[in-house]
This record gives sequence, structure tokens and C-alpha cells, in this order.
Amino acid sequence: MENNERSEQVLSGIAASPGIATGQIYLLAEREIKVPKYAISTSKMADEEIRFDNAIVETRQQIQNIQDEIRNSIGEDEARIFDAHLLVLEDQALIGETIREMQTHGCNIENAVWRVGTRYIEAFDQIDDEYLRERASDIRDVMRRLLSNLTGQQLEHLGEIVKNRILVANDVTPSDSASMDQSGLLAIVTDAGSKTSHAVIVARSMGIPAVVGLSDVSARVHSDSVVLVDGYDGKVIINPSEATLFKYGKLKDEKLSLEKRMIELAKDASSRTRDGVPVDLLANIERGDEAEKALELGADGVGLFRSEYLFMNAGRLPSEEEQFDAFKLAVEKMEGRPVTIRTLDLGGDKVMDSTDMPMYRESNPFLGYRAIRFCLDHEKLFLEQLRAILRASSFGKARIMYPMISGALELSRSNEMLEKAKQELRDAGVAFDEEIEAGAMIEIPSAAVAADTLLEGSSFFSVGTNDLIQYLLAVDRLNDRVAHLYEPTHPAVVRTLKMIIDAAKSGNIGVSICGEVAGDPVMVPLLIGLGVQQLSMSPSLLPNVKYVVQNMDMTEAQDIAQMALETTDGSLILERLLDFYTSKMDELY
Repeated sequence: MENNERSEQVLSGIAASPGIATGQIYLLAEREIKVPKYAISTSKMADEEIRFDNAIVETRQQIQNIQDEIRNSIGEDEARIFDAHLLVLEDQALIGETIREMQTHGCNIENAVWRVGTRYIEAFDQIDDEYLRERASDIRDVMRRLLSNLTGQQLEHLGEIVKNRILVANDVTPSDSASMDQSGLLAIVTDAGSKTSHAVIVARSMGIPAVVGLSDVSARVHSDSVVLVDGYDGKVIINPSEATLFKYGKLKDEKLSLEKRMIELAKDASSRTRDGVPVDLLANIERGDEAEKALELGADGVGLFRSEYLFMNAGRLPSEEEQFDAFKLAVEKMEGRPVTIRTLDLGGDKVMDSTDMPMYRESNPFLGYRAIRFCLDHEKLFLEQLRAILRASSFGKARIMYPMISGALELSRSNEMLEKAKQELRDAGVAFDEEIEAGAMIEIPSAAVAADTLLEGSSFFSVGTNDLIQYLLAVDRLNDRVAHLYEPTHPAVVRTLKMIIDAAKSGNIGVSICGEVAGDPVMVPLLIGLGVQQLSMSPSLLPNVKYVVQNMDMTEAQDIAQMALETTDGSLILERLLDFYTSKMDELY
């Protein structure tokens, strides 16, 4: 390194897990297993296959042990990360290809494993889809463990090594995450990774700051380097100066104090604007037991229960009874507040690997065979889920939401299926809410443009802005090359939202927003000014959003909305919103 190696360097990456940490790093070097290569005679190949089978069994046991550790220390959902690793070990195509590689080249099984594994990893690394690219990490992790067991070379166990340190690495595998001392790790920083990477999932669960996607941070530091990690803004500062340390020390205290104060303010107060206009603040959840935490943070109900995670996390088709139990739990925990359950929304970036219901890879998965299209083609599956939701509705206030509705015909067919499920329960003498509401999710431009044609079959609209924005602007929200073009304040987005809201008002039905923008406190005044009555978000975002709602007037929000509808520059809209948010936060300070 040059002479300025001790000077302060500021690097920018992806803010993956919030928080601020400072400390000495632990540089996790690439730990490659040395793979021997030697010729194997035909008569010895059966013995090699036996070694391969034994190594697979040993590797499976090790991964299951790691999974148990994660389940006990962090939670069930995080433990399910390792289901993907176990599936790699069950992949008959990969196993068969490895044995053929050994037979074709007459090489030892370790070398065959290395050859095939490298091909798979390189293939996944080249895929544009971010979710699928992350699967290369699963294969890499399993192959390293398999080679370790075949060669007898021990993998480095992090354990106490990272205690009171900031882990810096090219990437962090799930096995690495499992072996960390979770109570002592200060932060995670990686060259690779994204907001969907395993390291990020674990970091968020552990409340550890993380910045990923820094490209070459591991090459810029030494094992004795000191770094500051800003998980709020995605910055990593190497060799921070005294002034920087002082500045971030104050910022950390302020952030923690603000978060604590907003939680206290939000806990019991109603979500109304300063001039008394009610705004329902709802929670997005994936499991029934998350409803209790949402309630503690001041949620007025559940605006989005993502039912597909019951399928994805299980890796199989959950029974009607299992779905009913999850929905019933959420409904009961919400104590009479509404729980909006989205019917199965598989497809796009949400894929279930199951032999019960194989999902085929598509060149354009976000435009493909997904959500309501999938459900209407699988009536038995759809009816089971609708019956589960209906049964849960007798224990509180449940609502049904159909995803990816493109027009009135799909909505009509969905409601016909709902009526069929109701009749089946009536015939069986099973109780449910006869007045249960069902609504359309507006996330396809065709549904937005023709929203008035959906009024007859909808009790409410819910706008899924994540997909709606990407479809309107032709921007893949998971593609980091065009991520800067994903602009929620684009005039086309603002005007489309207004069109949907006006259609809902003309039909005298409610409209909510459940995409990421709903939980962005900066966007709140624009959405409310446009006429949105409900916002649904991750539970942790509720206090901040509620604070903004409680400290603004409806006239202020309407002025911002009017300006947004008249301008042609999305950056000007964002600038106005940022100024407004800053002024409200200044009041809190």
C-alpha cells in the first residue's frame, strides 16, 4: 500500500443492516481447500463412490448441527437458510455429474467434486437474477465442507476469533455466520453480497450493522486496520479520524435515542395527523407470531400477510390445517384489528423448491407464471388456502387480497373460487365470516389504468408499489445495474397512484399501500396528500412513520401532493419531501 495507508478512506456500498460500529477488523481470508489430483483405476472407482457417499452423510450431519445451533440461538426462520444447503446434498443431478466426472477423467473423487462444483458456481455467478446469484454461495459453502471431509483438511472455525471485531471478507457463508460469536461481533463488511445475501439475513436478525457490495474492501485493509461501519448510509471508513469518530459517536447516540423516543411515542398514541385526520398504519408480516410484535409497536392491524412464505420456508406444500393455524394465530393476536392475507404470490423472485409443486425457470419470471395466474391454474391448492383463510375469519377480522390482478376477468374468477370455498364450508357446517372482505392488489399497469372496472368485485384496493413501479418504469428492481432508475417519485408513478386512489373513491372503497414506499417516512406526506388512507410496512418502521403522521397537517400533505402532480421532475419532488422530513425531525431533536 502507499504511504497514505493510515489516512482516512471513505468507501460506499449497500446499507444492508442499520447501526454504527467502530473497531479493529478480522480479515477473513479466502480459505481454499487444497484439492489433490491423482489417477484412479476402474477397479477402485467403487471405493471412491463409497468415500463420496460417506462424505455426503458426514456433511449433511454437520449442516444439520449448524442448523440446530442457529435455530436455538437466533430463530426458526434463520435456520431455514440451511435447507438450501441440504437440498444441494440431495441434488441427484449434481451427484450423478460428479460420479461421471470421476469415471470420464479417471480422477479421484475430490478432484471430481471440485471440477463439478466450480462449474456450477461459475454458472450461478453469471445469472442476472440476484436471488439466483446468491445460490452460488450455497453451493460454494457445501462444496468446501464436502471437500474438507474428503481430504481431512479442517475448516477454520471463527468462534471467539471475531469477538469485539468487525468481520471483513469477500463474502460470508451461512456456515461462517453460524460459527461466529454472535454476542461479540461488532459488524459485517463484505466485497460481495446484496440485501438478500445470507450474511445480511443473519446480521439483521442479530441486530448487527452490515454494509455489503463494496467490491474490494478486503484488499484495502490489513488485519490490524480500524474501520467505522455506518449501516444506515452504507459507508465504511478505514482509519477514521478523531473528528469522524466524534461525529459518528454523536450520531449513534442520537439514532438510538430517537428510535427509543419514537417507539415510546408511537406505542399508545393514535395515528392521526395534527389536524385530526386518521391514517391507519398497518404491518407487513410473514408469520402469524409476528402480529404480536407489530401490535407492540403500535400497528392498527396487518395490511399484508405474505402467505407464500408458509410455502417457501417449508419447501413443500403446507396443508390447509397448517395454513389455518398460521392465519388464526395472526387474527387472534390482532384482537379484532384487520388482518389482510394475500393469497399465494409465488413466482418472480419468490420461488419454492418442492417436488410437490415444481416451478419452472422462466426467462422473464416477473412477467410470467406467478401469483393469481398460478392459483387459478391450481384450483385445489387455491381452494385449500381460501378455506384456511375463511376458517380463520371466525376468530377475528380477516380480509382476503388477490395479488397480480390484471383485469376484471381474473378478479371475477377469483371471487367465484372464493364463493366455492364458502359453500364447501357451509356444507361441512364450518363457521366463517360471511361478510369477509376481498380486494384486488393493484400492481400491474393494466389494473391501474382500468381500476374502475375492478370496483364491482373489490371491497378494497391495495397498491403493491414494488412491482407497480418496476412495471411502469421498466426497471428490474433486483438488477443493480439499473437500480438508480427505480424512482418512486417519478411523475408517472405519482399520477398513476392518484388515478388508482380516485377510482377507489368513486367506488366508495378504501385504498392502502403495502410496498416499500409505505414504510419510508420521507414518502408519507405525498402518499397521504394523494388520498391514501392506509399504509402497511415492516413493523420496525411503524414508530418513525407514525411520528411523521402525528406531526403534520393534512393541508401540508395536500400541498406537497399538488406540487408533485404538477411537476415533470421527480428529483424536485424528492427534494421537497426530504426538506419536509428534515424539518419534522428537527422538531424531534
